[in-house]
Amino acid sequence: MIDVQIGQELPSLEIEVTRTTAVMYAGASGDFNPIHHSDHAAQAVGMPQVIIHGMWTMGAALRVVTDWIGDPTRVVNYFVRFTKPLPLPDDGVGAKMLVTAKVSAVDEGLATIAIEAKNGEEKLLGAAKAQVRLD
Repeated sequence: MIDVQIGQELPSLEIEVTRTTAVMYAGASGDFNPIHHSDHAAQAVGMPQVIIHGMWTMGAALRVVTDWIGDPTRVVNYFVRFTKPLPLPDDGVGAKMLVTAKVSAVDEGLATIAIEAKNGEEKLLGAAKAQVRLD
């Protein structure tokens, strides 16, 4: 059994993401919506520029938990609400997503981990939490 305490902070994770990341994810996921690779398409629907896929954001944010727990099969539940998209500037640098997490509950061999993902001060996910088996 892994020993964890309520309030315990997991090591944070900073993830760099570029437009190349978005194109690679589109190929892997089959989601070729042009808002993920074309400023013109993004602006046509009211966005200032290309955004990364929400599902990429969700999956990448969970790494803070899987890196910490060491075994992704220990994740038994994961939930997020999308609050803001992550914009991807066409500047050769891209964007950064900072992911932090802490243990919010421990009960019957399960730990609940509250996750926060931000781009600068913008919260990308809301109510994000994962449950992991501790045995």
